Amino acid sequence: MTPASADAELMALIDRVGRHDEAALRQLYERTSPRLFGLAMRVVRQREWAEDVLQETFLTIWRVAVDYRASLSPPMAWLGLIVRSRALDLLRRRAADRVAVTDAFDDSMAETMASDAPTPQDMADASEQAWALHQCLDQLESRQREVVSLAYLRDLTHGELAEQLKLPLGTVKTWIRRGLEKLRNCMARIA
Repeated sequence: MTPASADAELMALIDRVGRHDEAALRQLYERTSPRLFGLAMRVVRQREWAEDVLQETFLTIWRVAVDYRASLSPPMAWLGLIVRSRALDLLRRRAADRVAVTDAFDDSMAETMASDAPTPQDMADASEQAWALHQCLDQLESRQREVVSLAYLRDLTHGELAEQLKLPLGTVKTWIRRGLEKLRNCMARIA
């Protein structure tokens, strides 16, 4: 199934869910729950919590599917944002529940265990950003995606790219500029 047809199928399911079609909600769950559960796990880091997040996500989808606009966001990005929002809500609730008990412990641990290593939240944020970037990169044309990837992942200059890909320098510069603009717009929509 091509990405465009997968998106079209998901958009149709979301539209039906917006009309409170229970069968469509079931189908949407079957098609998307593994990926959405994985995203929830990356954010909350506990299976039980991720299951709660997934349940809250589909309750939210049931309530707000009527408001979904494909012109504003691809369906998986929209669903991913709902998961992220529900996961962060859960983390905030859990944190608020334990603040009074853990403040003293956290302070003493921070003093004794100071480190520059990334925290679990930093890792979750980085994972979310990587997922969003992957979604946005998939929206670029293949040659444009290749040029942008080579420029930033291999740290190649425009001239080196033009030479390696046997393309005119102006074409490489244009593809990178347009690709970065598309990525910037896409990331802004997802964030």
